[in-house]
Amino acid sequence: MKRSVPFIILIVLVLATAWGIAETAKKRPQQASAATAKADSTRTSNDRLIRLLHSDSLSYDERKTVGLKILRGHVVFRHDDALLYCDSAYFYEKQNSLDAYGKVRMLQSDSVIAYGETLFYNGNTRQARLKGKVRLVHKSYTVTQLAADSVVYDRNRGVAYFDRGGVIRDELNTLRSIRGEYTPSQHQSVFYENIHLRHPNFTLEADTLHYNTSNHIAQLQGPTNIDYQDSTHIYSTAGWYNTQTEQSMLLHRSIVTHQSGQTMTGDTIFYDKRNKFGRLFGQMHLTDSAQQKTLYGDYGEMWEKDKRGYATKQALLVDWSDSVWTYVHADTLRTEDKPYQLEVLTPRNDSTDLVDTTYIDTVTNWIRAYRHVRVYRSDAQCVCDSLSWMDRDSVLRLYYDPICWQEAMQVSADSAQIYIHNGSVERICGQGNALAVKHEVKDYYNQLAGKDMTAYVVDDTIRRIDVNANARTIFFPKEDDGSYLGMNVTESNFIKVYFEKQEVDHSVFTSQSQCTLYPMDKIPGGSDRLSGFFWAAAERPKRPGAVMQHPARTKRPSAVISASDSGKEPPITTNTNTKK
Repeated sequence: MKRSVPFIILIVLVLATAWGIAETAKKRPQQASAATAKADSTRTSNDRLIRLLHSDSLSYDERKTVGLKILRGHVVFRHDDALLYCDSAYFYEKQNSLDAYGKVRMLQSDSVIAYGETLFYNGNTRQARLKGKVRLVHKSYTVTQLAADSVVYDRNRGVAYFDRGGVIRDELNTLRSIRGEYTPSQHQSVFYENIHLRHPNFTLEADTLHYNTSNHIAQLQGPTNIDYQDSTHIYSTAGWYNTQTEQSMLLHRSIVTHQSGQTMTGDTIFYDKRNKFGRLFGQMHLTDSAQQKTLYGDYGEMWEKDKRGYATKQALLVDWSDSVWTYVHADTLRTEDKPYQLEVLTPRNDSTDLVDTTYIDTVTNWIRAYRHVRVYRSDAQCVCDSLSWMDRDSVLRLYYDPICWQEAMQVSADSAQIYIHNGSVERICGQGNALAVKHEVKDYYNQLAGKDMTAYVVDDTIRRIDVNANARTIFFPKEDDGSYLGMNVTESNFIKVYFEKQEVDHSVFTSQSQCTLYPMDKIPGGSDRLSGFFWAAAERPKRPGAVMQHPARTKRPSAVISASDSGKEPPITTNTNTKK
């Protein structure tokens, strides 16, 4: 019996050992999994740590910082995908940061290299501050360099900042500013304060600017001035400027000024400097200070080479080259400089009366207006369908049913010309179905009609009207007391009518003229109007702003024809050579 007790104890120990081994085997997979997770966690945290790869010497200075490593000679660090090189460094291993000195160079896998004299780097925040002759070089399909005395490079965002002055250069432009930032991955830079962009052809100055080093487009974010070597100046507060193609879209009421005197102003301007072309939108105007003209509209175009301008949608031309300003409105207005040869006659030096003729190449400004043309001058107004005007001869040529007003006189024809001399209207000429009308009183009108007509203006008043071919008149002469004497009807081949103080003074007829005077109470019904008579006072622009109005055109007879041609019985006439 005594021997059986140890045996039983032995069996119990064996079973306990076997049970322990089994339990250990059950726990082994869980322990292995926990160990793997711990190893993974250690690996991730290690990747966030700055690692020292090389230095020629290593020492410690526990008096400054616990764990501070002092490294000298060919120092190399790695932090995730970046390599850091320097001559010497303080490595704060526990803080995961370092201070690098001398020939500092930081390389990042996305082709960004930063140079400087000093680098302060925090591995936890991934921020690097470089000082002393800092250069950040981005090598893509182009090379961009950022240079400054101090730069902060945020590796988390991939953005470099400077706030004490910096320069960014690419293969085309050099940009300087007080503050700025550059994002290499997006080729995007932002500049603030005292911005200066230097291009081979121009300079740009602004307070805020966004610039893409890949497409070389500058986004204008505030007041911006662009100067082309004293030939062209651009001012805008918003838009973009492609510094490679020199095309731009300028917004918010921009201005383009040329040294030649041309200025473009518009709510929006598309400007192509190389091709010298501008397209304007919204309350635009083109001003030529040399020609002293301004072209307004809601849409326009301008070609600098031949000073061609185009305006439509509320188009208006204002000419202030003379003492009397001219306002021209039409659906479409065009202006351009047209070359021509000026003939110059020079007397010979010998005793003969002969002269030498030479020609000088020069230009004249040519204005054309189309559809619904309305013109205002203080000394004349007119409406027509089309107009042509050259500075060379100072003649306004009016086409398609023109009507001209001078003081109280209305002059119309199939086509007409207004001659301007020394800044004032000198004469008005009409060809084809010419008609001059002046309202007297009630329904009475003085009238002249014929094939062609010329009205001569002196001191802003018509003093004489010449009517050629099939000339006819109806006048209501007055007594000395102002009462009407009657109605005078005249037919002649040619008539000259002289005016004094806008009243008929006397008339000159050719021979074979017919003249009849009707007393006021014996005027035949319906005979007080010449064939082709019409009165269009409602169309007349009476002030500069009225040219922008669009009253309905007055319906006019198809032709001015004589009474005999109309089939009516002509009145009894008498022959006279000269009659008042």
